[in-house]
Amino acid sequence: MFAHNKRLQYTVRVRESNPGLANLLLEQFGGPQGELAAACRYFTQALGEDDPGRKDMLLDIATEELSHLEVIGTLVAMLNKGAKGKLAEGVDAEADLYRSLHGAGNDSHVTQVLYGGGPALINSAGQLWNAGYIDTIGEPSADLRSNIAAEARAKIVYERLINVTDDPGVKEALGFLMTREVAHQLSFEKALYSMQPNFPPGKLPGDPRFARTYFDMSQGEGDMRGSWNSDANFDVVSDRDQQCAVDGGDGLANVGLSREELEALQAMAARTTSQPDADPMTGADLGSGVDGTQPKPKSRQKR
Repeated sequence: MFAHNKRLQYTVRVRESNPGLANLLLEQFGGPQGELAAACRYFTQALGEDDPGRKDMLLDIATEELSHLEVIGTLVAMLNKGAKGKLAEGVDAEADLYRSLHGAGNDSHVTQVLYGGGPALINSAGQLWNAGYIDTIGEPSADLRSNIAAEARAKIVYERLINVTDDPGVKEALGFLMTREVAHQLSFEKALYSMQPNFPPGKLPGDPRFARTYFDMSQGEGDMRGSWNSDANFDVVSDRDQQCAVDGGDGLANVGLSREELEALQAMAARTTSQPDADPMTGADLGSGVDGTQPKPKSRQKR
């Protein structure tokens, strides 16, 4: 059960209207790293969670994310207020209105013309919000890691938004929302490491033959060694032959087929066999020259 309190979690103070900035802030309203995506991600995880501690934490954070959605949406609405009235009432000349909506190259006309200046469930490029942003998989050791990464990405977006505005009230509100991403990341990390063991994610262990193997697949200038591929932590395989058929087989694919399946497959292969010695006239040949022939490449002369 939800009950709405009309007081925002953080007071919104906007110095002046700015449709272009409002458009950028939509990234955290209806974007993949935004507050609605976070609220839905944690709420769905909470509903399927069997651990009472994690369930309570996820419900708390999911509900707080909805309050953050309200804060960022209010910022968008306040930043759009000035242009909203002008556009609705047509108080300026057409060209002036057009220039004010486009601002410094921002497509803020989308929110003004289509949504009347209110916050829309789109990102800053106009992409509609979609449930594909929710990557819950139903395994706490995997979901908590995904949540940690989601909070980290959201923090970075807030940092970038803070850097593009000099409005002190907007900066303060965005700074608060950014800081809450840090707090949530800490909670998720604590919850993850309270599970022992928590690596690898899930129940099944990795195959010991390959779990500590590092395949040096990209070789040449730029090769680097560190703890991520050190001999102390991994069995590093650089030999190209040893990188193939690591299971001890021949590295070739095979499948068991019934007699009927094999006969049908062989018939199809015979019907679709290419002829390496054939050189048929094609549409490309017909369109490449007046006589319908493809000019032969000139041989290179040695200097």
